[in-house]
This record gives sequence, structure tokens and C-alpha cells, in this order.
Amino acid sequence: MDVGRQRMLINGEWVESLNGQSLPIENPGRKGTIVGEAPRGRAEDVDRAVQAAANAFEKWKCVNPRDRGKLMIKIGEAIEARMNEIARIIALETGNAIRTQSRPEAMLAADIFRYFGGIASEIKGETIPLGENLLSYSRREPIGVVGGIVPWNSPVGLGALKIAMAITAGNTLVLKPSSEAPLAVLTIARICSEFLPPGVLNVVTGTGSECGIPLANHPSVRKLSFTGSQEIGKTIMEAAAERIVPVTLELGGKSPQIVFPDADESQVVDGVFLAMRFTRQGQSCTAGSRLFLHESIYDSFLEKLVKKLKSLRIGDPLDESTDIGAIINRTQFEKVCSYVEDGIRQKGALLLTGGLPPSEGPLSQGYFMEPTVIGNVRNEWRIAREEVFGPVLVAIPWKEEEEAIRMANESHYGLAAFIWTHDIGKALRTAHRIESGWVQINQGVGIVPGQSYGGFKQSGFGREYSLEGMLESFTQRKSITINLQF
Repeated sequence: MDVGRQRMLINGEWVESLNGQSLPIENPGRKGTIVGEAPRGRAEDVDRAVQAAANAFEKWKCVNPRDRGKLMIKIGEAIEARMNEIARIIALETGNAIRTQSRPEAMLAADIFRYFGGIASEIKGETIPLGENLLSYSRREPIGVVGGIVPWNSPVGLGALKIAMAITAGNTLVLKPSSEAPLAVLTIARICSEFLPPGVLNVVTGTGSECGIPLANHPSVRKLSFTGSQEIGKTIMEAAAERIVPVTLELGGKSPQIVFPDADESQVVDGVFLAMRFTRQGQSCTAGSRLFLHESIYDSFLEKLVKKLKSLRIGDPLDESTDIGAIINRTQFEKVCSYVEDGIRQKGALLLTGGLPPSEGPLSQGYFMEPTVIGNVRNEWRIAREEVFGPVLVAIPWKEEEEAIRMANESHYGLAAFIWTHDIGKALRTAHRIESGWVQINQGVGIVPGQSYGGFKQSGFGREYSLEGMLESFTQRKSITINLQF
């Protein structure tokens, strides 16, 4: 499958970059194979897109919220109708397996549009009782042109989220997908363009330095919403501070999973596996990559987990029988390998499964890596503190509950956490003490539209995915008071 050369969406038209250059998109499952091209936009293309969004804003903000919501629902239905096509493109450019990841991501995108379409009429304010002679009320108003930047690990899901939240709230949007995975986002944009007025949604493609930074710095962008790495998040925050514009940051994570002694069972093993996002090659901000196991179940639990991991099929992302696909590109692949090398050479470390990838055979034809579990890890080691963003799980034993919570919180990240126990009192006590913005008890599933999602500490700030997140991040409150005796 070759997606071919795509174009950007600016002011309702599909255009090349002004310089005519393009970015080749590699298939991670087959090194060196190009599956499509996207325009290599630069500052002048960003400027065109922002101006289009600014011009469209004045009319779009006046559209009845319920009518905006109806359009979102139609977009969601149209995405579901083309779900398999979108899923194939996601698998091609990201390396995510079509059955376990890419198709569910396409379905999630449809659900996101439907969710925000359904709550559009909830963009409302309140009245304040100041007495019979005063009418005081607040209203929610859109901010203006939003600059949205999404990463490559879940481009369609996160792209849909930025589009649906910003536009449902009455803003207009300039969206920049990752230069590694822009093709499926452009497909979503093409569907959106069939329903939205010109300029309401604009998508510019290019590298972070040539396209993303100009978007963050553009004087007409009134709000920034960024999902990605901690390092780039700091740059986005600096750009927002320079112009004093609101910013939402969803950054990295090194999420803990705490397994109590009463949870040494197969369903918990399955849940830990899901929470680690192994079927997305561990390329998820919420991946529960630090596994804190009580010492009494440490060996038996890891034995069951390793057995499960060894039964998985790794290979062609487009093959329906594949469980785990490929890492996004050579740079990330080599980065993950370096973390594994560092982790297994630490004194006392025990490689339980996986490790460095093969240099020959079918898996060497792509950026494939086996699920890796390293045991006897100490919480202060680099592999236990830094975000690997690969299929690498570290197992850390603990004895006392206080010790487990202390180690779980000894991180500059605070995005997600997972707790496993049949004792609901203990589970809630632990959840309340964990320094993470999104905590799951006895389940390892992903985010569901409607949950307020975001991080603590250096995992970012602001909330998305929910009604509250949309109101907090994509509208501004105005207070109005009328003297009725005038």
C-alpha cells in the first residue's frame, strides 16, 4: 500500500508547501520503504494557515454550539465508515499493529468526535445571586486561534482530540501532526473538511523546528495545546510565556504499577500487560513501565508475565495475526536499545525476557524489538527513572506499603498509575497518595472519552478528554453584571 504524495489543508484547500518540498514517510516495519509523502511546511505556510483560521474565527464562534456538535457527530460517523482505511494508514506509518492498536485507534477517533459533539450544548455559564436588583452571570467564550501539536505514537487519536475539543468549543485550529506520522491525520482532516467551513480546521505538516516552533511563536495564535516530549514541552511553554497565552501540556511519564500480595493471578498479569502498552511497543505516555511487585509474589508473578510475553507474535503491522508491531524509526529504535544495554549491565540486574533485537532474520527487516522485562532493578537506576518509550518493563520488589508508595512517587513524572489489589480500601488509600493525574485500580485499559486526563509534576498541566477539560482548556470565562434599577 502506497499512500502517495499528500497535501496540507489551508483555508479549505489542499495545497503544497510554498517551497514545494516534501517529507518522505518510512514504513517502520520495512526499513527504507517509503509509503507516502507530506509537504515540508515552514513558517510561511504556518502564517497562511493561522491567517485563514483567524479569518474563519469571527463567523465560527457565532455558530450555535448545538449545531457545532451536530457537525462533530457527523464527522465521527464518517470516520467510522472509513475505519479500516484509516487503520491501514496508521499501521503503515507508525508501525502499530492493525488489530491490536491501529483499528482501535481509528475507532477511538470516531468516539471522540461523537462524545464532544454530544456535549456541545454544555458550554454554558452560571448566574450569581447578588440580589433582586442585579443580574450577574458568566458565559463561556472561545479563545480564538488554537495551535495544536500532536506526536507520532497515537496521531489519529490525539489529532481527533485536539480537533474536536478546540472546534466544538468555538475556536478555529491550526494542527501540526508529527513529521513521522502525518498521513492518517491528513485523512481525518479530509473527512472533517467535508463538513466544516473553510479555515475552521487547517493542517500544516513539517518538522518541529521548521513548522512546529513557528506555530508556537505565531502572534495570532491565542492558545497552545501540545502533546509530546518533556523537552519540547519546555520550548512550547517558553513560547507561550513570551506572549502570555494559555497552554496545555501533556508530556511524558514513567508510570508505576503497584501489585499487592493478594493480586498474584492471571487476570492481573493480563492487566499489567495492557497497562504497559506492550502492543503499542511501549510507545505510550501512560505506559506502566515501573512494576512494583510485593516480594512474596515477585517470582511467581514474573514467571506468569514472561510466559505471556513469549507467546506474542511480533511482525508485520498489517498482518491481522500480529500482536506487536515496530518502533517508529531508527532514532527511537537505537534509543531504546541503548536503555536496554544500560539496564542489563547494572550490577544485580536480571534480563528475564527480550533484550537487544536480532541482527538477522525476519525481525531485522524492520524496527522490531521483543517485549523486554528486567528484574531486580533499583528505583534510582536510569532505566527506572527516565522514559524509555519502548517495550521495556522494569520489575522492582517491595516489602512494606509505605516503601512501595515512596518509590512510586520518587519521579519527576506524574502522569498515570495502576494499582492491583482485592482490598478496595487499600487500593483507594494508595490511589489518593500516588502523585499522578490519572490512576486506574484493577484495570490497565486506556483513556475513555469523558475522563479528565492530564499529569502532575513534569508530566504537564491542564486537562483534556472531558467536558471539564474542554471548558478549562479551550474556553475563557466572562462575567457580566447588570444593574436592573438603572
